[in-house]
Amino acid sequence: MAPKSAGSGAAFLEQSAALTGWLAAVPDDDFGRLSVLDGWDVRTLVGHVLLVHVALLRSVDRPANDRPSPPHEFVKRYRRDVAMIAQSTREMTGERSAQELRAKLVEAASLIEAKLRDPQPRVIDTPRGVTTMADFLTTRLIEVVVHSDDLSRSLPEREPVPLQRAALAGATRALAEILAGQAPGRTVEIRVPPFIAVQAIDGPRHTRGTPPNVVETDPVTWLRLATGRVEFGEALHQGSASASGSRADLTRYLPVLS
Repeated sequence: MAPKSAGSGAAFLEQSAALTGWLAAVPDDDFGRLSVLDGWDVRTLVGHVLLVHVALLRSVDRPANDRPSPPHEFVKRYRRDVAMIAQSTREMTGERSAQELRAKLVEAASLIEAKLRDPQPRVIDTPRGVTTMADFLTTRLIEVVVHSDDLSRSLPEREPVPLQRAALAGATRALAEILAGQAPGRTVEIRVPPFIAVQAIDGPRHTRGTPPNVVETDPVTWLRLATGRVEFGEALHQGSASASGSRADLTRYLPVLS
């Protein structure tokens, strides 16, 4: 059986290629437009995507012997380090032009592809601490998928960045599993067809039949909910998510990563 990291790595590279292909058709002037992320223009958002790639490249070369953090704990450090990440993003973006950022992204993806052909350490030291190579690749996959969607929403008049099925599936499943890890239990079933259904949140345990508390949404809405792009109540109001049962309110448990 292929290691989990192989699937996440392939999905990451596939989505990265889809994104860089899309960026190649974006006019340079559009890089100066405001993005959907507060305080960042499109150029800075692309610089952050470059930072995601560079962090992976650097971390692969940093094997660690310490005990890795489980994913649902590891991702909490992103919110803790938001100011540090913003500063690193500004430094990575620098004065690079749109053309330079595109070229750097293509170069970084090529270097990552070459790195992933070789045996990788099981545990690595990353900017957010020690984790497994497989789990860090999954966080990189989530980032490139979510930021692909951010860029699509930032330039809504253009065709959206194609979200590759394997990448969308991997990010969707990982975010649902992170929620289940952060809020363990069997009270609420979260369904994101066609990719995953998980049970979470402490309370009366469901054993068989139709669960009394169910939340259901589509994969893209789930990405946005789980990363704080949209609030749970807003998704219910818009009809992009549904909730049934007295305990099926995920407001206090979202986002799981932001």
